[in-house]
Amino acid sequence: MTEKTWTVPVLLVEDRGAVRVLTMNRPEKRNALNSELTRQLLEALRAADKDEAVACVVLAGAGQGFCAGADLSEFKDLTPENHDLVEARAELTMQLHLAFSKMTKPVVTAIQGAAMGGGAGLAIAGDMAVMAAGAKIGYPETRHGIVAAIVMANLSRQVGRKAAFELVALGEPIGAQKALALGMVNRVVPDADLMPEAMALAEKLAAVKRPAMAATKQLFHEVADLPLAQALERGREANRRMRAFRKG
Repeated sequence: MTEKTWTVPVLLVEDRGAVRVLTMNRPEKRNALNSELTRQLLEALRAADKDEAVACVVLAGAGQGFCAGADLSEFKDLTPENHDLVEARAELTMQLHLAFSKMTKPVVTAIQGAAMGGGAGLAIAGDMAVMAAGAKIGYPETRHGIVAAIVMANLSRQVGRKAAFELVALGEPIGAQKALALGMVNRVVPDADLMPEAMALAEKLAAVKRPAMAATKQLFHEVADLPLAQALERGREANRRMRAFRKG
């Protein structure tokens, strides 16, 4: 009798109408980001952005937690002696966190359980975030003697400097209401309502006309870090381009 072995995918992909749901699927590891999951997630985000049938993406985690951050079991190989491996992993992680702002489609994150370190970075990397009332978010890297390096860039752009420094320096997790007050998430909902609320928000975003949504997202990320004069120039250029798609 031939025995069969089954490989469980580390990333689940499901289309619900115009919304594509990406679910990190390593619940036994609290969806920790190993190289395989990081690579598949990056590829899936890029694929969703190119797919004309997709208008919005929801990013979620299987099981009790959103994402525990980097898979520490891989750290044993990330040593100075393995320079190429260290460089490749750092580049992969950076590209994943950069992908959200490069997409033309909006991304909603659905945060349950724990979102820590790189997982916290993913939780706030989306354009909008829905967080379960019982969830926690934090950057505990300093407690392990390391730095919240790549995720710090996005955090410092979304949260005031004092609050951002406290999060990355002390490494203490915060609850959903605190995250809401800091502007890290858009909604806090009962745990049982997390996915229905995230889907409802995603469906609203998906209903916006595609050219308007794409231009809004592109302009938003362009002007966020520009001096006022340059940001207004970008706005003027976008205002001119709007005439090309207002009837679309």
